[in-house]
Amino acid sequence: MKALLFIFSLLICTVGLKSQELNLIPYPKNVKQLSGFYSLVKGTELVAEKKEFQPLLQYFNQAWAEQYKVKNKQELSVKLSKVQGGISGSYTLRTDTKFIQIAAPDDSGLFNGLTTLLQLCLSATANKKTINIPRLIIQDEPQFGWRGVMLDESRHFFGTKTVKQLLDWMAFYKLNKFHWHLTDANGWRLEIKKYPLLTTIGGRGNFTDSLAAARYYTQAEIRDIVSYASVRNITIIPEIDMPGHASASNHAYPEFSGGKVSENPDFTFDPANEGTYTYLSNILTEVASLFPGKMVHLGGDEVTLGIDAWKSNPRVQNMMKEKKFTDFTELEHYFLKRMTDSASKKGLHVICWDEAVSANLPSDKVYIQWWRHNKPNSLTEAISKGYKVILSPRLPLYFDFVQDAAHQSGRKWGGLYNSYLDIYHYPKPNEQLKNVLGVQANIWTETIATDQRLEFLLFPRIAALAESGWTSPEAKSEEKFNLRLKSQIALYKAKGIYFYNPFSTKESSEKIDFKKEKEVID
Repeated sequence: MKALLFIFSLLICTVGLKSQELNLIPYPKNVKQLSGFYSLVKGTELVAEKKEFQPLLQYFNQAWAEQYKVKNKQELSVKLSKVQGGISGSYTLRTDTKFIQIAAPDDSGLFNGLTTLLQLCLSATANKKTINIPRLIIQDEPQFGWRGVMLDESRHFFGTKTVKQLLDWMAFYKLNKFHWHLTDANGWRLEIKKYPLLTTIGGRGNFTDSLAAARYYTQAEIRDIVSYASVRNITIIPEIDMPGHASASNHAYPEFSGGKVSENPDFTFDPANEGTYTYLSNILTEVASLFPGKMVHLGGDEVTLGIDAWKSNPRVQNMMKEKKFTDFTELEHYFLKRMTDSASKKGLHVICWDEAVSANLPSDKVYIQWWRHNKPNSLTEAISKGYKVILSPRLPLYFDFVQDAAHQSGRKWGGLYNSYLDIYHYPKPNEQLKNVLGVQANIWTETIATDQRLEFLLFPRIAALAESGWTSPEAKSEEKFNLRLKSQIALYKAKGIYFYNPFSTKESSEKIDFKKEKEVID
């Protein structure tokens, strides 16, 4: 965080923008610039006029203190107020010669206003003792309430420091949902007290080394990261993948495995074992106690990759006959309905990948995440059935896809890749946005094992994602965005981020963790 904030102080001296364009990403909806400045003494600590709002200033003051370390700190009273009207996350920010005020309908809006103020402060002209913030009035609101990033830590584990750095950047760009993919075939990364083998055995290995030592987050570490995210207006949504992608869990507790006779042995949970539901329900009880966001992602994708094992599972065969199921899809849907009901009783709103649309889960208890860009009918069906939908199609929102045609490591789809402009221009003006909660970029880590590789795929696309989620298609200007993004590129360089520079491709050689990419399961 410290290095990040040092770099943002260089904004004003990197790339010159047109006078009416501020160095802000995402760019506000309405900006009225006035003559004059508000002079803020370096090292000033903001204090809310009303004490109830003081916790919202924690992120700003932490960032500000790291930027300007002075012995004699001064306090500035800033007026934060709740107002009627406006959508969640919206705000009005006014800086004048003698005061700063932010008004919003909720805490999210106040935080967003403070984040804009922070960007203004860190990019303002400065002298020895003060910085000059332009007088202005900003009226702003997000296009979507859901602006997310998913990190897969089952295939490769990164740890607390890396996750917190990602959360810092998310907060700075007003991204507010962190989908944490903590369980999958390659590793179980979340401590569950009732089932310790999930981490001591299930936490072993990763996508490239099945013998790697167990790595996972303790519950204390989870609570610390959840608290860190909360201060940054970020809700964390854990994913406990089921009934497929369950190999790591099944290695720890094989009695709940759907079977080994399959191309992907132990890939599924056993949907015909009553103990499976007790086991998973107990896990969800602990999950609910760790994540106050009251949401859980249950996966529900790609179950067919391990479903052959059910053919030789006697319990499955008996259940098929007893319940008169005609195919395994009906059994899969039965499983998802039971687990959705279990999660709902614990106060958790469920999210599933778009394969679950056909399961007809209750639309008031489930969000659908559309990821299969080549199956637009799944999106249409989800919307027609009344589901709220999160848009995260492989094209253009999978960040494990390469950024440039010349890049060799990472994914493409029929030669197609995900450039920053593909992300910036998504969704298109003619996209169907009814019932759409928002957008989310997914970072799958089959080809990502190091922080450098993660950074190379994340930057500068995270800035484009910010505008994708915040700015309406009609308000976007590629020319203006490129001007502001060039400033960001300069910041990444100065900070030591291993970024990709789309404006000077020779400057940033591809960081490759693995020479060849395997055909992989998402």
